[in-house]
Amino acid sequence: MKISARGIQMPASPIRKLVPFAEEARSRGIEIFHLNIGQPDITTPDTFYEQIRKSFPDVVAYTHTAGIIELREAFCRYFRRWSLEYDPTQVVVTAGASEAIIFSLGAVADPGDEVIVIEPYYANYKGFASMLSINLKAVTSTIRNGYRLPPKEDFEALVSDRTRAVLFSHPSNPTGTVYTPEELERLVSFAKENDLFLIADEVYRELVFDGRDSCSIANFDDSERTIIIDSVSKRFSACGARIGSLTSRNNEVIGTCLKFAQARLCPPAIAQIGAVGLLGLPKTYTDQIRKEYENRRNVVFDELSKIPGVEMQLPEGALYISVKLPVDDAEDFVKWMLTDFSVEGRTVMAAPLEGFYETEGAGRSEIRIAFVLSAEKLRDSCKVMRMGIEEYSQL
Repeated sequence: MKISARGIQMPASPIRKLVPFAEEARSRGIEIFHLNIGQPDITTPDTFYEQIRKSFPDVVAYTHTAGIIELREAFCRYFRRWSLEYDPTQVVVTAGASEAIIFSLGAVADPGDEVIVIEPYYANYKGFASMLSINLKAVTSTIRNGYRLPPKEDFEALVSDRTRAVLFSHPSNPTGTVYTPEELERLVSFAKENDLFLIADEVYRELVFDGRDSCSIANFDDSERTIIIDSVSKRFSACGARIGSLTSRNNEVIGTCLKFAQARLCPPAIAQIGAVGLLGLPKTYTDQIRKEYENRRNVVFDELSKIPGVEMQLPEGALYISVKLPVDDAEDFVKWMLTDFSVEGRTVMAAPLEGFYETEGAGRSEIRIAFVLSAEKLRDSCKVMRMGIEEYSQL
């Protein structure tokens, strides 16, 4: 017997693939600063639990496949903050943004079709596409050009008769880039001219820094080609609730995604109730969270700037910074930090960035750091990393 070719070809997540090394280090009593994954340490708001206590059902039953009406209405009210009017029939609640992206890709592309991404991109896009036998084609942004949106001709060069969509995160995971209105308009123009869907992963929409305005791609194209992906995971520190959404004016897209959703019956029932409370939190809450992450970003950037040979750009949003290290193989370095290095019983785990690229060999010296720990822990972790780089470079 053997497993499927699809299973063999499915890439391991570069964010989690080194977990066994971390587990082994932990078994030796090593404390690990986890900078590899976007798991905030901020307390989940009390309203999540209060809403559940207030509406706790006698039976934890299946809900509507698209999600409870109260939550779909809450998402619609939430989108009105960006002057976007949707009704609950245009929203599908999903088991996190991941399921929303899988449903969206499955709705717009067949096996062998192509979807354009902007590399470096969220590494799990590769896994989602592999599951569906969809091919990713990448335009490249780099540290040296500030991870800005590549020129339109780079996108045009990838278009074939199998191209179906552009999938991108905004603000960007892993670079923290926030595209300008001109860049978003350019992306919309490209999609219109080539009759492509736009799948916008906007789970970090409100986490933008230095006075920048939050926005949605739907503020630039609110047509049937646009699919908005959202989640309560990051801005409300509720990753384990597994509540996301996809929103579209395209009835065929929504209908198709509902058919996919019927196969998993419904999203998590209790978490849906709690998420209603989260989406009802005022703007003052997310303003406070944004300020906290902006401070954490500043701490990480300042500390990493003290390491000779490091290249990076100041993130404009999201929870991540992409860093080019003065090493030849970042994955080997991250493994070594877990297996052979610690300072006073502490070490650091980051995410090797090579798996965030489609281009062979790109990102080999780069890592992604998630600034999801307290400022004090981030300072300590960057110091440990600096000492690790110094010792590793002498091997």
